[in-house]
Amino acid sequence: MKHILFIIIFGVASLLNAQQKKSPKLVVGIVVDQMSYEYLYRFYDKFGDDGFKLMMNEGTNCRNMHYNYVPTFTGPGHASIYTGSTPSNHGIIANDWYHRSTGEVQNCVADSSVHTIGSTSDNGIFSPLNLKANTITDQLKLTYPASKVVSVSIKERGAILPGGHLSDGSYWFDYTTGDFITSSFFKEKLPDWVTKFNATRFPDESLKKTWKTLYPIEEYTESGPDDSPYEQLLGESTKPIFPYNLGEISPEADPYSVFTSSPFANTHLTNFAMKAIKSEEMGKDNQTDVLCISFSSTDILGHAFGPYSVEIEDMYLRLDLEIARLIKYLKDTVGDNEFTIFLTADHAVVPVPQYMLDNKLPGGYMFILDDYNQLKTDVSDKFGAELLLKYNNNSIYIDHNKIEELEIEIKDVSAFVASEVQKWDHVKRAYTANQLYTASSDDEWMDMVRKGYYVSQSGDVLIITQPGYLIKTEDNSDARKGTEHGSVFNYDTHVPLLWYGKNIPAQEIHRNLNITDISATLTQLLYVQSPNALTGKPILEILDK
Repeated sequence: MKHILFIIIFGVASLLNAQQKKSPKLVVGIVVDQMSYEYLYRFYDKFGDDGFKLMMNEGTNCRNMHYNYVPTFTGPGHASIYTGSTPSNHGIIANDWYHRSTGEVQNCVADSSVHTIGSTSDNGIFSPLNLKANTITDQLKLTYPASKVVSVSIKERGAILPGGHLSDGSYWFDYTTGDFITSSFFKEKLPDWVTKFNATRFPDESLKKTWKTLYPIEEYTESGPDDSPYEQLLGESTKPIFPYNLGEISPEADPYSVFTSSPFANTHLTNFAMKAIKSEEMGKDNQTDVLCISFSSTDILGHAFGPYSVEIEDMYLRLDLEIARLIKYLKDTVGDNEFTIFLTADHAVVPVPQYMLDNKLPGGYMFILDDYNQLKTDVSDKFGAELLLKYNNNSIYIDHNKIEELEIEIKDVSAFVASEVQKWDHVKRAYTANQLYTASSDDEWMDMVRKGYYVSQSGDVLIITQPGYLIKTEDNSDARKGTEHGSVFNYDTHVPLLWYGKNIPAQEIHRNLNITDISATLTQLLYVQSPNALTGKPILEILDK
């Protein structure tokens, strides 16, 4: 059906013979998974001149870009950047969520109606099925069907959500084979250029290498000690310290997990993106094309090591080289003033809470297993039945069917649950779905929760912790290493936004901006209708120059 619809749209639009007159030939959207705004400045002196620094100094640097909803996860982040809206409209509330009908937790881009293309594994049974709004890339294809949209990432959600429903090719990494794959939603077979690229076996060659620091390790004064008690282990290593011999530490059952945690995976993705530009002939005519790139390895590594690790610093110093390499390639192939890049992040990250505790800063852990079990008992005692289905993504799901059988009100059960949760240590707020729909409030936290709420996917009671706290099931040594994200607080919401290239002035913007403003700005740069659920506002400082 998708392809039939596209043919009809293509035919109608072709009759109109629409062309963009002032837009760049190619727009490149770069999302860096789990990038804190501060990295631009903490690592600035070690960056080269042609990557992050070039974009910061010769482009537009939006220094106060924030997410305006919760939870701040990868799936919602990518969807919000490209739809220009929040989860309350586009429906991607988290990386996965609990389905009451099946009793299972399901990936945000899971789609059992499709199959893998490029592999016999199940790693391609994904599509934008759950994305309830159009992306800016969808809108471009609706308006100018001859435009091409290609989207690439290590993560499936990082490739699928930016490319949208009408993508000409969305590709992600298969941990089983080490290849880039897609699904039958997008293609019936892999293009020859993808097959040939996979045949280079770059991941296998990388697993023979050793990851060493780019500079002498004693120069990494912007980070903590290399051997840190707050870090998890990479693969089968025995200490979280450089150097990392990938061949020695890669688990036999899952060797590519170490590869995707390394900067070699960013190099691989950059190579793939450049191959896509060449093979798909992007930026070669008067219709603007869009290439979406999502660098995932920063997040995969960041969860294990935290923002103050030498590993993360080296990851970003090496990513800077990839950004510089990509910009040079665009200048050489598309033209020096024929492309526009924006670079942002899908979320940032909380410092490792144990580190904060040890340094007498606010923060810590909520180990909720005992509290949650007691809550189940209290609910059962009050209402005469077990009514709690699941705790997932800082939310509690209640059994609607059983409530209906008992002829009691969901709002009464939810209110009781929220009042009990509010008593837990380190809970800042507990909201019910009824509150989000009916309350008129100037509570900024409630507003962020409301914008992240989608009725068919979200839970019935949603929890905000105190700043610096992570919710864990139970206490153990592993639980106190590494870190997470997903909160309403600035350490998760404040991300970079850089613009560079055609039509982009050199300037800094200091006023507060929302992540939804990116697609609103692209709408103007691309001369297209606003995507159907867009709520952001154009960044006028870019457009008025």
